[in-house]
Amino acid sequence: MLSWRNPGPGQAGWDLDTYASRVSAAIDTVREVTGCSDVNVVGFCAGGIIASTLLSQMASVGDRRVHSVSFAVTLLDFSQRMPISAFSSRRLLGFAGRRSRRAGVISARQMGSAFTWMRPDDLVFGYWVNNYLMGEDPPVFDILAWNADGTNLPRALHGQFLSIFSGNLLARPGGLTVLRTPVNLGAITLPAFISGAVADHLTPWRGCYQTTQLLGGETTFVLSYSGHIASLVNPPGNPKAHYWTGPSPGPDPEAWLAGAEKHQGSWWEPWARWTASRSGPRTAAPERLGSEAHPVLGTAPGLYVRDVPGG
Repeated sequence: MLSWRNPGPGQAGWDLDTYASRVSAAIDTVREVTGCSDVNVVGFCAGGIIASTLLSQMASVGDRRVHSVSFAVTLLDFSQRMPISAFSSRRLLGFAGRRSRRAGVISARQMGSAFTWMRPDDLVFGYWVNNYLMGEDPPVFDILAWNADGTNLPRALHGQFLSIFSGNLLARPGGLTVLRTPVNLGAITLPAFISGAVADHLTPWRGCYQTTQLLGGETTFVLSYSGHIASLVNPPGNPKAHYWTGPSPGPDPEAWLAGAEKHQGSWWEPWARWTASRSGPRTAAPERLGSEAHPVLGTAPGLYVRDVPGG
């Protein structure tokens, strides 16, 4: 698991090249520590975007350090209508770009406000009525803590994300260049596990499903219940959860859903089986963490969690 730094103005120039190269370095670190020749990569949301650009570059040079990839609640195709499209006007995109260029980052609070206004009835007016007008205490549950744990985006990466969003660049072979290589998602022929969440307002599941049509290899799609964050922090064995598995993904997500089967539990369960079947034999866990080349730096959750943004 990568412990990402919360960037401040001092990291304003970090872009997709910066992040993709760090993921590549992390893959080498895991291989050295474990003694494995390759790894299985999982990308969540924006992390999936970064992973897809690196995997495209690796495919172009015959780099085989990754054995399979999983994308969870990740949009790579922005062609469909979705709530985030409300922020897609040229004036709004230009305003967002100017703000990040001026400050060096888009802050977690600014991004959180934008995401909140995609569901105003649930995330704005409901709280205003219950807490302000009715005087009730706000509910306390774990998902709110996850939602509050946001991160800044550096100016350069934010600008690239805006371009990807407005021009649907990842869905166009050669529309974007990362690590000096034109991105072509169709060149990624690794086995891929793709999941979406049925109530996700940030990365709607039909958009996530489109990844199955962009990649060039075997794909598996699983649809989770709940929303963006709740689908990820949904532990195996959860009796309140359910998910759908279906046939080999074709071009129509509605046809896939019509042929899918509903299961009780968390989508992590079929993911675990899928990943295990594409992994090597099980071995005993190491008695010590790290290695001589990569000693332990500290306890979880990592050093960057305690950093002050901009420091």
